[in-house]
Amino acid sequence: TARNFNPLCAMAGDITIAEVEELVEVGELDPDHVHTPGVFVQRVVVGAHEKRIERRTVREKE
Repeated sequence: TARNFNPLCAMAGDITIAEVEELVEVGELDPDHVHTPGVFVQRVVVGAHEKRIERRTVREKE
């Protein structure tokens, strides 16, 4: 998957910017959910993401 190449791409660049949904305290993340280790990241940007509903599903009336 592309996830395997994240650290390689970060090492190849001069500056790596990580765009995140929110900042959390140290130890709050499961290490398996980290795509690019922090040692390769020089800047962090908290993005203003609007979460849209991709597919609306509703239950039919009974």
